[in-house]
Amino acid sequence: MTTPECRTPATRHGRRFDLRATAMFFGLLATALVAAGFAVRALAGVVQRRPEWVVVLVCVALAGALAHGRRQRRLSAARLARGATEVLEEATATALGALDVPPPAPSAGPAVTEPIPPAGEPRSLDHEALTPEEFEEAIAALCVRDGCSEVEVVGGAGDLGADVVALSPEGRRLVIQCKRYSEDNKVGSQDLQRFGGTCFTVHDADVALVVTTGDFTAPAEEYAEQCGIVCVNGAALLAWSDGMALVPWAAGASEAGASEAGASEAGA
Repeated sequence: MTTPECRTPATRHGRRFDLRATAMFFGLLATALVAAGFAVRALAGVVQRRPEWVVVLVCVALAGALAHGRRQRRLSAARLARGATEVLEEATATALGALDVPPPAPSAGPAVTEPIPPAGEPRSLDHEALTPEEFEEAIAALCVRDGCSEVEVVGGAGDLGADVVALSPEGRRLVIQCKRYSEDNKVGSQDLQRFGGTCFTVHDADVALVVTTGDFTAPAEEYAEQCGIVCVNGAALLAWSDGMALVPWAAGASEAGASEAGASEAGA
């Protein structure tokens, strides 16, 4: 009888440790880690400068996740490639759209407007810069502002000294002569005498006024006081225009009342 031969299983010898291969592996691993760090750093810088690329990276990541999910569901390679291509195309279009959007214009801040003075603050008008006709219109406008009625500009050829006529709020007839003179050109006594000869007798004035942008000579003021004519020089005109003084015909009314009182006492 033949005795079966027992075969002793071959003894596996362990893999021999190779120091050179191990060192090369760790060297490659360190190089890969350093390269990955530089890549991440460069990518962070690009993302900081161009935030729109974050959208691209997110879309690429989503495409990778979608591809992985589809691979898990054992989809065909062609269908997976088609889906990834569609996602990448959408991501590229989104990124290009973000790059084409112009940066917002810097805010110019609130518009600067000139301050509007309060309603009660005077607003002076340069009467010397007006033409004689404009000056007459400006005096008429002051009369209207202060409550006069039936205001009319009648100055011109043959006006017999009357440039503006009106009725005061008290019903007194005002006859005004306008003299747009410069500061060094004063209204003289001859001007007052010509006006005094017509304002009461021809124009039936209750209050006669001479308004000028300049001043009056001393003889003119004396004649006006004797005849009861109210003289309004440049300073008084400015105060009247700014609402800082009483209306000039108020002085004429006071002078007329004083004259009437004096005449009554003389008659008694």
